[in-house]
Amino acid sequence: MVWTGPSSASVPVRSMAAVLEDVINEARSELVIMTYSARRYEPLRAALAAAIARAVAVDVVVETLTGAGSALSGSEPATAFAGLQGVNLWHLPTRNRTTAGAKMHAKLAIADGKTLLVSSANLTQSGVSDSLEAGLLVRGGTAPERALEYVRDLQARGLLQRLIVH
Repeated sequence: MVWTGPSSASVPVRSMAAVLEDVINEARSELVIMTYSARRYEPLRAALAAAIARAVAVDVVVETLTGAGSALSGSEPATAFAGLQGVNLWHLPTRNRTTAGAKMHAKLAIADGKTLLVSSANLTQSGVSDSLEAGLLVRGGTAPERALEYVRDLQARGLLQRLIVH
């Protein structure tokens, strides 16, 4: 289990920020991250830059303001990754959603199809460090590989599409 928020002396847990950084640092060939909301968070940017320097292929799937409707405001979540050369941004266009008003609400990180972090935390300072959020870290087994296959299938079928940030 992975948590963000108040600590507990009786139940040892790992912090979301630390585990997310570990997952990114473990990636050797490919890393997929999905988030609903994102804001510029320097520790995450540093970990992603280090992964890119290791020649890791980094794909980040984000929600867009259009896709979120009025549920998100401010700058596009994708701008949290602006300037990180080597981060491939993706989104789920509204025309590719199962129903009108559906959101791209997944929050996960997959390293090499071997490690999977599934979490309620958005990629924001409050999401990974402050708010009460929960997650589950899976190492090995079929879940990380299947999650990666699912994302790759959505990309291959054109349901997830590249997103250009200006």
